[in-house]
Amino acid sequence: MFYIQPKKSKVLRRFVTLYSILILIGISFLGGLYIGGTKLQSKGAITEGGSVKGKTEVPPYLLKDVDFDLFWDVWNTVKDQYLEQPVLDTELFYGAVGGIVASLGDPYSAFLDPEMTRKFAEELSGTFEGIGAEIGIKRDQLVIIAPLPETPAERAGLRAGDRIFKIDEKDTIGMPLDVAVSNIRGQKGTTVTLKILRNGWKEAKDIAIVRDTINVKSVTWKELQGGIAHIKVSYFNETTPSLFEEAVQGVLAKNPKGIILDLRNNPGGFFEVGIGVASQWIPAQSTVVFQEYQGGRREAFGAQGQARFKEIPTAVLINQGSASASEIVAGALQDYKAATLVGEKTFGKGSVQTYEQLRGGSSLKFTVAHWLTPLGRQIDKEGIAPDIEVKLTPEDYENDKDPQLDKAVELLK
Repeated sequence: MFYIQPKKSKVLRRFVTLYSILILIGISFLGGLYIGGTKLQSKGAITEGGSVKGKTEVPPYLLKDVDFDLFWDVWNTVKDQYLEQPVLDTELFYGAVGGIVASLGDPYSAFLDPEMTRKFAEELSGTFEGIGAEIGIKRDQLVIIAPLPETPAERAGLRAGDRIFKIDEKDTIGMPLDVAVSNIRGQKGTTVTLKILRNGWKEAKDIAIVRDTINVKSVTWKELQGGIAHIKVSYFNETTPSLFEEAVQGVLAKNPKGIILDLRNNPGGFFEVGIGVASQWIPAQSTVVFQEYQGGRREAFGAQGQARFKEIPTAVLINQGSASASEIVAGALQDYKAATLVGEKTFGKGSVQTYEQLRGGSSLKFTVAHWLTPLGRQIDKEGIAPDIEVKLTPEDYENDKDPQLDKAVELLK
């Protein structure tokens, strides 16, 4: 969930499923974000000169269980005796703070130092440079969630499900998601080499990718033979509502026999935009998704709009590159029997993070909720299974065949 509160008197709510959706032009895989919450209170900070200033107040309830002298023992020992000197206070400090969040074992929770926070802000403002792929962690392995269309990642041949073993000779085993993205992203024109293992390959291969500016048209559509409209949504971003509205009007003008909503390799994006897309099939105020918080409390988010596609037979294409907001859309349409899902099981990214700006230019994000479909099905780590499973084999890919699309067309004839 993405919540921005620029002024106390005015609250602007926006929901996002962003983080690695910032497509390696950004920081990693967000799922949901809440910006503008309360600040963490402490008196310790790093000064511009790099030294530790002040002392954090230890909450009374920790005094009995945690010996903070151990922290300073380790700090001083490393400062005095570590081989490679000098050891910068800033690096120790931010590393220690990051370790607190890393101890949660949640790949989507992270402390962002000022530099990472700055890069994150750049992506939110629309400055995107990278390879154009979303990454995540699945079964403790760094993987490609989805390469975005017409990006360096797609041109290099990356596919959803590819496992990343090395980034420029750096082993990814145990590498935090944010660190992986930071290593992959970079300036336009520079090269990053990924060691990739794909299902069906006997050994991993090095793939060199030249970074570029990423510009993705989030919605395209065309009319297929037999009066079927094919709408491809690559990503739920700020341009999606207007582009999708153009598609809706264009499709309705053709009075189609059926609609194919293609969410394959759609890594997500703005949560609110995903709800808007689902609202073209689901009646207004009907629940599109639940957010389940600590203690089991649930909050429902309803459809908005006129459900203009409600009476038109629809098939939704999904695969393991469909994640986050695209899983919300697919799950909702499946629960309401508004569409038949065709393809492969989705990624399973259904958690919501809160994002808080901290002192000194740093920031913090951590998981606060999970998404559930209208019927209460868990999305996170479970994914959405298709009604009709159709796999896309390497041979299909190499020969430009699309049995998933063919099956959807067959259903709608």
